[in-house]
Amino acid sequence: MAELQYNEDGRLLFTEEMRKEYTILVPQMAPFHFDLLVETLNQEGFKSELLDNVGPNLVSEGLKYVHNDSCYPALLVIGQVLDAIKNKGYDKDKIAVIITQTGGGCRASNYIHLLRAALKKTGLAQVPVISLNISKLEANPGFKPSIKFWFKAIWSVFYGDLMLQLYNEVMPYEINKGETDALVAKWKQKIMHSYKHDSVLNSKAYKKNTKKMVSDFANIAVTGNKLPKVGIVGEIYVKFSAIGNNNLEDFLRGEQVEVVVPPLMDFILFKLDYRALEVDWYGGKAIKKHAVHFMISYIEKVRDYSRDILAKAGFSRPIEFDKLKGLVKGIVSRGNRMGEGWLLTAEMIELIKHDAPNIVCAQPFGCLPNHISGKGSMKIIKENYPQANIVAIDYDPGASAVNQRNRIKLMLSNIKR
Repeated sequence: MAELQYNEDGRLLFTEEMRKEYTILVPQMAPFHFDLLVETLNQEGFKSELLDNVGPNLVSEGLKYVHNDSCYPALLVIGQVLDAIKNKGYDKDKIAVIITQTGGGCRASNYIHLLRAALKKTGLAQVPVISLNISKLEANPGFKPSIKFWFKAIWSVFYGDLMLQLYNEVMPYEINKGETDALVAKWKQKIMHSYKHDSVLNSKAYKKNTKKMVSDFANIAVTGNKLPKVGIVGEIYVKFSAIGNNNLEDFLRGEQVEVVVPPLMDFILFKLDYRALEVDWYGGKAIKKHAVHFMISYIEKVRDYSRDILAKAGFSRPIEFDKLKGLVKGIVSRGNRMGEGWLLTAEMIELIKHDAPNIVCAQPFGCLPNHISGKGSMKIIKENYPQANIVAIDYDPGASAVNQRNRIKLMLSNIKR
């Protein structure tokens, strides 16, 4: 066991010695993206493992250490971590946990403290928790990712969004069942191989892979029929995580609809955009604003390439971020940035305007930012877009999956097929 070291605030550090010996556990959220992100960690020299344990044990384990009125995503993440540590045979003196922090006032920044408290209560105070962030919230001597890591992480979000869109637009129509899933698995391996052998410091490999990937999905044999589209928006964890939303995507596909999930990259751009906005509103260094604009411009330039490739192949063209921002003008302020903030409202409007007026707004019970930007904006959205068919579904430890699905089925019954 490595020597335990603490900073001046008493926080357990992840040290260089731990880097050599420890397995880093990564809670699951978005499978299309996180498989690639974990491989990125491994290629950086860490030994990391994506948690795949599911089931009611996660909720019961989380409830032991997180109050049920606190935060449902936090409860699930902590429950998954503790369930894995207790039941998957890890050496409890040679593991660490990593989670993201966005620097905002919501769950993404505050999970980490609840997780440390839970580990301490369950007798696992020796397990360090690593913060993955770009806000310099916490530092660890054994976790100093290189510039290549950050580039690979960004490419992983690009690729994850691309695969998720292609999967959702092809899988419901495939003639040979399982072909789309097999192609996703194949492309995950190809991308991991590309990370090892191609330069990740520019977009050349991404553009080459994008062109081939879109072509491969376009060549899958599909039926000629078209299903009604149903969008999923909401708090980021319950939006993407099957654990958090009771396998919502699979349930919807079983109801014979095409699922539409807005990209994860828009959430990242949403967080970046506010860093520039706060310089205008509250003051700060102009260089910070220019740096943010440069990053957003670079990301959007790369996305423009994939947008064009998708459109040429007959797939949907994702909206540009600047246009997405413009959708909420007169409805909600861009200063509304807690949780998913104005982005949640914008995603609903974008779905409605692009042939997916049927929407499930998935939110943790009692999640105020999402009740404001989700439920709070529905009235004016429905006034502006009468075709909107939106249902807000709350998820929490005591929620009945049957009731949730019945409410979704009621929304689906309003679809004009």
